[in-house]
Amino acid sequence: MNCIYCNNKKLYELKSGQLKCSECKKKFSPKKVQRDFDLIEYFSKNLTANQTANNLGLNYLTVKTKFELFRGVIINFLEEEYQDKDVLEYDEYIYLSQSKKKIKENIFDAQNFLTFHYKDKIYNLLMPNLKRYKNEFLDSGAGEAHFKEFSKFMMLNKISKTQKRENIITKFWIFFEENILKYKAFL
Repeated sequence: MNCIYCNNKKLYELKSGQLKCSECKKKFSPKKVQRDFDLIEYFSKNLTANQTANNLGLNYLTVKTKFELFRGVIINFLEEEYQDKDVLEYDEYIYLSQSKKKIKENIFDAQNFLTFHYKDKIYNLLMPNLKRYKNEFLDSGAGEAHFKEFSKFMMLNKISKTQKRENIITKFWIFFEENILKYKAFL
């Protein structure tokens, strides 16, 4: 094993089980490094924090915190990656779980995304949701008229620039819809 800070090969084992680098003099725990590699492996296999905690015998909060850190690193990487790129296509997508689609009032539970296609990659921006308007809307008593106007608004004001009806963005959202079902938080 090399030093995780400076990649130096010469390390000393301390009584505590930690390793100390002869070059930068920093200490680290090989067990924690291995744990982080295991967490990265489980994260990349798309397992939930709860499944990972159970499989590795770790505290759920520890795993959840690490997974959030990994997501943050990925977000920062992608943010840098898409800077100064030409947008090929973009589209607005409203996600509502299958179990909520039949009831009109559930539109307020939908998540609105702007999805961008940059050089065979998909990027999503989560837009503010409509939950803050739900009670006002339902209390107004003009529900059916509002629903018709809202539907018309959504059709006429959709943000979109796509070259074909079937494109990489629609393929992404089909994939998303099929795979999100295993996460109960969205159901």
